[in-house]
Order: sequence, then structure tokens, then C-alpha cells
Amino acid sequence: MAQTTDILIIGAGHNGLVCAYYLARRGMKVTMLERRPVVGGAAVTEEFAPGFRNSTASYTVSLLNPEVIEDMALHRHGLKVVLRKIDNFLPTLGGDHLLSGRGGLTRREIARHSAKDAEGYDAYSKALEAVVRILREWILRAPPNAGGGLSDVLAALKLGNSVRGLEAEEQRNLFDFFTKSAGDILDRYFETDIVKALFGFDAVVGNYASPYSPGSAYVLLHHLFGEAAGVPGAWGHAIGGMGAITEAMAKACREAGVEIVVDAPVEEIIVERGRAAGAVAGGKTYWAKAVVANVNPKYLFGELIPDGAVAADVTRRMAGWGAESATFRMNVALSQLPRFTSLPQPGDHLTAGIIVAPSLGYMDRAYTSARSEGSAREPIVEMLIPSTLDDSLAPAGSHVASLFCQHFPYEVEGGWEARVDEAADHIIAHVDRYAPGFKASVVGRLALSPWHLEQRFGIPRGDIFHGKMGLDQLFSARPMLGHADYRMPLAGLYLCGSGAHPGGGVTGAPGHNAAQAILADRRKWRRSA
Repeated sequence: MAQTTDILIIGAGHNGLVCAYYLARRGMKVTMLERRPVVGGAAVTEEFAPGFRNSTASYTVSLLNPEVIEDMALHRHGLKVVLRKIDNFLPTLGGDHLLSGRGGLTRREIARHSAKDAEGYDAYSKALEAVVRILREWILRAPPNAGGGLSDVLAALKLGNSVRGLEAEEQRNLFDFFTKSAGDILDRYFETDIVKALFGFDAVVGNYASPYSPGSAYVLLHHLFGEAAGVPGAWGHAIGGMGAITEAMAKACREAGVEIVVDAPVEEIIVERGRAAGAVAGGKTYWAKAVVANVNPKYLFGELIPDGAVAADVTRRMAGWGAESATFRMNVALSQLPRFTSLPQPGDHLTAGIIVAPSLGYMDRAYTSARSEGSAREPIVEMLIPSTLDDSLAPAGSHVASLFCQHFPYEVEGGWEARVDEAADHIIAHVDRYAPGFKASVVGRLALSPWHLEQRFGIPRGDIFHGKMGLDQLFSARPMLGHADYRMPLAGLYLCGSGAHPGGGVTGAPGHNAAQAILADRRKWRRSA
């Protein structure tokens, strides 16, 4: 059996769906092959206990690009995003806490702890403003390619002009955020531990590192360029969970004529005359003018591309692709809302991202204990309770919570199949210290170690970003120098997943940008035909 299409996309995660839509909208015949029985990749909503549903892996909305939302008419296709009533809540073991949110709440809360830190917040916000503006300019652009042609020279000039347009202090800030640790920068602006923790948490999300590790400041930045419900920098919830995003994307794709085939794991990419020409999946051959991979780079080059199809140095380099976020992901079904010692009454703070990590020192110890003992003794935990905003996820009177936990390395003595429940018990008991009674309220759970995330979603070593967001794997070096423009070192092969610029998160940007590269190349195909 064989089928012919213009574009074959491997993987129907959110970036693959975005790429497919833009190509189909321009009249191309697009076929998608998805190994799982549902579309969405890691952005899915699934039932994990009877009557309880939640986002299984990715779990909150902010980075999804507004241009992608508008172009795909996702709201028309059923997407509804609501804002958290409070952005973040940091509890402690005592009576202290910190809140952050819109309408001046963040500054008021910081001032409650320290007048000096409130002034530092003003300076910090000003420093971030110019840096984030530069980042946003490059989200929907391919970065300059090392050793590229005229278009890459022009891209480098645009980047240079953007930087030259900054004042001297803004340029210094840009350099700092791309090279220094988050801790070094935050220590410059703030004196209070819990205030530093509010901002430092973003530096360790999906980043197996200390907030004092060089380069962690960029990971912090990566979480700041988004918006939710039209509010810059805000975080929100998709009604129905993250699967509502990818279900809306799939509807947009099918409306545009995209064929989506599920339960179709790709066995190998077909290479003919030195060009990617299709793939084999489920015993069926799919031929195409171009192949687009929405999979992680390590898997693409190590498993899907036939031996000898690319240069040996490329194969060696991608075999060493750095991937590990040391993330443990858990959903729990709750009989009641948690009551935190530091803010025990129910309220809007329970709609927030609840960050159990009250200082940078705490985060650093979580990292160092994971390195020395195999997992964090006191883990960094972000809890979301989306059922406080969305009553479709749990039975009346009950709730669901997402627990996103650092640092739990991929390699653990005895293996994760044997130790996943031990880690889940440890995490729940740790949260119970901050919210007594939490453990007793858990009536069901789904625990996913880094190994389980890899098995379930195909992400390398459970890395939520498809590869570390270090300076050696960012911008023009993502996934490698010379191929940051979504065109891989095999003719007819493109990369559209989070392993490409600008990296991880539910952004849609890699899918959007890869589609632009393919459409530009289609004009070349026509001229050469």
C-alpha cells in the first residue's frame, strides 16, 4: 500500500498541527502521522481517575503565540482561555507568603516584605522590558544561520540593528540575561528570599540546574515572552485542559484539508537520491515532496533517518544532543481543596501557580541533593488546581491538581518503573507539610517520571523542551549551527518541533517558522520543475 502527498508531517503535536495548517492554507496537500491514538503530543487532556480529567503533561497557557491563535481561528474552533485570578502564590512552612498578579498586586506584595525590594522590582521590570522585547521580535523568525547565504546575512543585520537600537545599559542587561545565572541577577535587585524565589522559579522550570548555574537567566527569560487572554506576561487556563488547544488546532487543520492519521508510528524516513521522500508507518508507505519532523532531534537522527543518509559528523553531533529536564509530572484527584498553613482560607490564591520553593537557596539544595542522592530531598513543586477555574475537570465538590516537580533525574538507581510510586509518595508528603491534610485528600493519581514521560510522549529523557535550553543549544545553534532555519542536513527534511528555535513550551512558533521555510522552498521547487 502507498499514498502520495505534498508534505508528510511526522507527529501531530501542537507544532506539527500549526505547521500543517499554514501549509494546507496555502494549497498544499498535507498528511500527518501520529503514533498515539490522539493528536496533541504532550498537550493533551485525559481522564486519569474515574470522573477526573486533567492536562497530562503540559499544563498551563501563556507562551502560545497570539498570531498563531488568530491565524488558526482557535477561538472559533472552541478554544477558551481564562486568566488565573492571581498569578502566583508562594507559601512557606510558617505564616509568611507572597502573591503576585495584575493590577499592581506584585509590587504591593513585594513592598509588604521590603520597601527596598519594591524599588528593586521597578528597576528589574525596566531591565526586563527591553530584553523581552528583543526576544519577542525573534519568536516568529528564523535566527541567522552560521555560514548561510544572503538571507542569513540580512537576518544577522536585523538582529544587529535591534541590539544597536538599545541603550548601553539595555545592551548590558541583554548580555547578562543571556550569560549569567538567574541568582546572580536577582541578588542584584532584591534582598528578600521569597521575592527572589518568585522570579527565580522560572529559571529552573524544565531546567536541571541550580538558579545559580550560568545560563539559567535565559531560561527565566524564555517563560516571560507570552500572554494569555490578550494580557502580556499573564498565565491562563484553557477550559477543558491543554487538549482543548490541540483539539481546536486539529479542527482548524481538518477544515483546511489536512489528513491526520493516528495510531501510525513511523518506522523510518525514506531517502531516495539523497532526499527525504516519505516514510513507512504501520506497513504503509507514504511518499511526499518533503518530510517535516515534529519529533525531538536526537530521535530524528538516531532512529528515523537511515544509516549513512547524513554525514557521520552530523550523526555523532546529534547523538550527543543534550536532553534532560529532571521533571516529574503528577496529576492528583482531590476530595477537597488544600489549606496552606501560611494562607489557610479558601480564596483566589488557589487559582494561582502555587510554588513550593520559598528561596533560591531551597532551589539550589534541590538541585545539589538530586545530583548527590538521585532525586531532590525537598523538591521544587508547582501546583495548579485548574478545577478552581474549570468545573468540567472533576465531579462536583472535588478537584484536580497538577504537580510539576523538579529535580528528578532520568537515571535513577533501580529504574523508574520500580520507583515511581516512591517518588510520588515523597512529593505528596512534602506538599502535605505546607498544606496539612493534603495527603489525606488525594483519592487518585497519575505519576509520570522522566522515563514515563519519554515512553508516553516520545520526548528524550523526559525533557519537556525536547532538548536543554543552554547557550550551546539555543538560537542559531538549535538544533545545530548551520541548520537553525528548520532545514535539516538532508534535502527535503525539515524540523518543526521544540528542538528547533525558539525552543520548548506550547508556543506554536517552531511550527509556524518551519512552514514559512517550506513555503519559501516550494517556490524554488516550482522554478526548478
